Amino acid sequence: MIVLFGESIRFFDTTLRDGEQTPGVCLTPAEKLEIATHLSDLGVHVIEAGSAAASIGERESIRAIADAGLAAECCTYVRALPGDIDLAADAGADSVHLVVPVSDLHISTKLRKTREQVCEMAWSAVEYAKDRDLVVELSGEDASRADQAFLAEVFREGVERGADRLCFCDTVGLLTPEKAAEIVPPLLFAPFSIHCHDDLGFALANSVAALRAGASCAHVTVNGLGERAGNTGLEELVMALEVLYGVDTGIKTEELYPLSTHVARLTGVPLATNKPIVGEMAFTHESGIHAHGVMRDASTYEPLRPERVGRKRRIVLGKHSGSAAVEAALNDMGYAPDSAQLKEIVARIKQVGDAGMRITDADIMAIADTVMEIEFTPCIELRQFTIVSGSNAMPTASVTMLVNGDEITGAAVGTGPVDAAIRALQRSVADVGSVRLDEYSVDAITGGTDALVDVSVKLSKDGKTVTSRGARTDIIMASVEAVIAGMNRLLREEHEDRSQDSD
Repeated sequence: MIVLFGESIRFFDTTLRDGEQTPGVCLTPAEKLEIATHLSDLGVHVIEAGSAAASIGERESIRAIADAGLAAECCTYVRALPGDIDLAADAGADSVHLVVPVSDLHISTKLRKTREQVCEMAWSAVEYAKDRDLVVELSGEDASRADQAFLAEVFREGVERGADRLCFCDTVGLLTPEKAAEIVPPLLFAPFSIHCHDDLGFALANSVAALRAGASCAHVTVNGLGERAGNTGLEELVMALEVLYGVDTGIKTEELYPLSTHVARLTGVPLATNKPIVGEMAFTHESGIHAHGVMRDASTYEPLRPERVGRKRRIVLGKHSGSAAVEAALNDMGYAPDSAQLKEIVARIKQVGDAGMRITDADIMAIADTVMEIEFTPCIELRQFTIVSGSNAMPTASVTMLVNGDEITGAAVGTGPVDAAIRALQRSVADVGSVRLDEYSVDAITGGTDALVDVSVKLSKDGKTVTSRGARTDIIMASVEAVIAGMNRLLREEHEDRSQDSD
């Protein structure tokens, strides 16, 4: 495939600055260092660690990242103010992302200045930053709504004053790929970056178009985090370039999903289930035709191997599933039904799906046990649990269970009553197996304060995973029910024979 890009593409990750501006997201210096280290190991070239002028904590984060010896360049956002630049330099940043409003709307309404005043501020700031031995990326804010002749003047003179790189910011997502192809070439006075927002869903397309037009760097965030609709997603841009354009990005793509889930956990922003590359459903199949095709040749219904981005393919069962998918799933679970048993299991799975219910691994195993007349004795039996929680109390849970016939009592504290309960359950079974909670979700089935809630969990142990569900009006009881059901399935005897009738 012919590569349409002029030089090696660089990635400027702004998860820790623009991404942290996602409403409700606030990262500690330690968490920022964790993410920065992961980004650097992934192969990202520049990490915008925050805004040095924002707070003491931001400066601590920048200093920690700058002192960590990472391969990536440590950058910080600054305005065209000497004070901002001094804070960046004193915090140990390698470079500054010097952002200057360039549209008349921003210049007159936000800054209440003239074009001439903005030019002088920008160019003086460039010179001052260079005097502080900083690499300067001069960025035009709201560039897609700016007079392009004026933007060219700001950029051209900025480079003459010492700017090392330039950046075009599509601040509110109004750029189109056609405009990007037209606008970028006349502005290439220095290495050029594109910074896109996704307000109208064009961030990825605009970033690709700008790179094809001569930009050499793209600003991205993990999971597309950012203000309003977010920014160009790192994982989406990397894989679009690799798969669709044959570009070797130099990014360790197998680390994209681990990084994505790491950031989702630390920021508290869950991944959309249908998000490309990293969403739960990206490599999940249920439809009988699709699942059957994937099992024969994965490329029939997948654009790339899930392992390439650090994931695994999942075949989930429901009313759309065919016999081949059900049999494959059962085989993975250790079941070997005969043709008659398989037919009955498929019928029962479809019946559950037709009732509008999600089908978990625990459900499938329960159906298989019933149809194949396999006796299943749970290794865990809940005797009681107690939760203490309140405005002046640390959420604490205690549980008493029979684990393989032995009575065990365990206790734990958590960030909330549900978290405490699940931690207590995990501690209680620790002697027979280390069970990890990978995913937790809850849905209200009915309305009102007495709503029936449906809790779904994904648990794992020694590389095996299982999904299970609990439904109650009490969210804590539903959570305990879901976790115990999953644990019982995970902790079944490894040698258990599930290929024939129990008698």
